[in-house]
Amino acid sequence: MEYVESHGAKIPAIGLGTMTLKDAVCVEAVQTALKLGYTHLDTAERYGNEAAVGEGLAGSGMRRDDVFVTTKVYWEQLAAADFARGVDESLKKLRLSSVDLLLIHWNNPQVPLKESIGALCKAKRDGLTRHIGVANFPAALLDEAVSVASEPLVANQIEVHPYLDQAKVVAACRRHGISVTAYCPAARGKILGDAVLERIGAAHGKSVTQIALRWLIQQGMVPIPRTANPAHLKANLDVFDFTLTDAQMKEISGLTRPDGRVVNPPHSPVWDS
Repeated sequence: MEYVESHGAKIPAIGLGTMTLKDAVCVEAVQTALKLGYTHLDTAERYGNEAAVGEGLAGSGMRRDDVFVTTKVYWEQLAAADFARGVDESLKKLRLSSVDLLLIHWNNPQVPLKESIGALCKAKRDGLTRHIGVANFPAALLDEAVSVASEPLVANQIEVHPYLDQAKVVAACRRHGISVTAYCPAARGKILGDAVLERIGAAHGKSVTQIALRWLIQQGMVPIPRTANPAHLKANLDVFDFTLTDAQMKEISGLTRPDGRVVNPPHSPVWDS
């Protein structure tokens, strides 16, 4: 497995996203993924599956130190007291004494960033997580978070795929030495059937999804595709045996659309234009 490094964190270059995976389906997906060679699991309190992820990990036979586990605190729990309680509950569900990466899932403008980031940093100092970061933070909000953090932020988890221009926030991440975790790397299936991606895929003997994942990996991003299908789990790992050319990378980057964003809930921040 390749890795992306940020402020001392060594993050496996691809992970299993688990949003919408529930109960036995989630347990089996986690165990199948780990058996296939995944070493990176991504969950969140809001997904309602931390207990299933924890059960899958516990029953996998993997050494705890060999699996990188990420979870997230939801925007409704960012006040300091709520934050600490939420982290404790997440760890109990996961059956872990600490996670590898703890993220603020979405910002809450009603809670001062100094308070929420302060609670995040305290969780790291208290040994509840090895590393900390944020999710869904656009460039200006990320700059502010870095300015008030007493511990290094190592990741910003954001939607990234060929149809969405995230150049501004990605540049902000790189300016701060923060890694980018890319969720919805296939735009929830919207890229399937794309003529450009199909042509490039045919040239490499790869699927459209594999091309999108490789495009992210070659930019130093960490995709976390979600699937419970064993064949798709395996295919998503098979993206380290080929390289896209500079021309192909540029062509894929040119696929952005004004309506490319697929995740935009009511509590979203003001996105980068």
